[in-house]
Amino acid sequence: MKTARPAHRCTECGYASAKWVGRCPECQAWGTIQEIGTAGPSLRAVAAGPVTAPARPIAEVELAGARAVPTGIGEFDRVLGGGLVPGAVLLVAGEPGVGKSTLLLEVAHRVAASNGPALVVSGEESAGQVRLRAERIGALHERLYLAAETELSAVLSHVEQVDPTLLVLDSVQTVRSPGDGTDGGATQVRAVASALTAVAKSRGMTTILVGHVTKDGAIAGPRTLEHLVDVVISFDGERHSTLRLVRATKNRFGPADEIGCFEIGDTGVVGVPDPSALFVSRRAAPVPGSCVTVTMEGSRPLLAEVQALVAGSSGGGSPRRAVSGLDAQRVAMVNAVVERRGGVKLADADVFAASVGGVRIGEPAADLALALAIASASNDRALPAGMIALGEVGLSGEIRRVGGTGRRLAEAARQGYQVAFVPPDAGPPPPGIRLVEVPDLGSAFSRLF
Repeated sequence: MKTARPAHRCTECGYASAKWVGRCPECQAWGTIQEIGTAGPSLRAVAAGPVTAPARPIAEVELAGARAVPTGIGEFDRVLGGGLVPGAVLLVAGEPGVGKSTLLLEVAHRVAASNGPALVVSGEESAGQVRLRAERIGALHERLYLAAETELSAVLSHVEQVDPTLLVLDSVQTVRSPGDGTDGGATQVRAVASALTAVAKSRGMTTILVGHVTKDGAIAGPRTLEHLVDVVISFDGERHSTLRLVRATKNRFGPADEIGCFEIGDTGVVGVPDPSALFVSRRAAPVPGSCVTVTMEGSRPLLAEVQALVAGSSGGGSPRRAVSGLDAQRVAMVNAVVERRGGVKLADADVFAASVGGVRIGEPAADLALALAIASASNDRALPAGMIALGEVGLSGEIRRVGGTGRRLAEAARQGYQVAFVPPDAGPPPPGIRLVEVPDLGSAFSRLF
């Protein structure tokens, strides 16, 4: 009788294999293939069992327990789609020292002050260290509870004792579950997250899990961790900048493309409701190589400045191309189009391109602003003051329309800009701004230079 071969499965992505391999062919992770039993699936009949609640028409389903409760932090509520939903599980990830713990401590303080007890469990810091941070940012409250634990059973005991409306666990990788793999391993992280998710759903308790990130910026642990939770939030920021951006990459209760802007300081993490001024330089007179555009982060238009520097090549080799805050592939493409279609000589010149304020610009709407900045730097002629540029640049030099043009122009007019270079058929301009329609790069350069 032929026995079934043992089956193996990847703990990172779930890839199944008939034999063991050192590296997963699907996600390329090493040492994640584990034996799970036999490869042949066993089919058996399953009898009907009891149900938790009878099925009802969808219009009769109650919404009281699924409505978001605002935290009082406007930028955080914007990302979540209105606030924290009872029973929801959130995963917040970011680099060390970016400000995750400080922001979530403030969130727990606001919830404790307005919506019931909140419990913060720290597996990385002592209770005294968290208390010092709470005093510094003014986050002390009689209904805000604090514990320092690294055992899952102890965390669940604190939940039973405090009965919080919000649980913050910092971080999920530091909590151990005996019998579920090695400490911090993929199996144990998944077991801890699964247990806390089950408790959160049964008690209607909002749970926020802090997650580590790898050196590549991805969330550490198994990929199934992101599937278990309801909301995945990334906390980004440059170390040399005080600006912090909070994005929702997954959100079952609201939009998954919103962005919240915060500024970190001595008093904690403070929301910035109008961050456009952070991404635009303020100078008395225009300088060559600078152009302002309007990017869309979710439904929020943000003014951003693109800068370029064109200098003679310092050596006899290939000219340098350096990029900061922009998509390097798009910058290379725009460079080629500016030279070939716009007649700007860049083959023997070093070209440097960057964004202002640490913001990352990746959408094609900034192509025209980048092209104008490069041409301005090459000609050593500044663009007119009070001007913005919107449009995607094609390989043939044409300027294409971008989404959300009306909201972008309205934000530019609100910030005091008077002229906008846009593609044809951009629509009616908002009051206070004049549109200059340019069908291609050649016409844009002839108008300006």
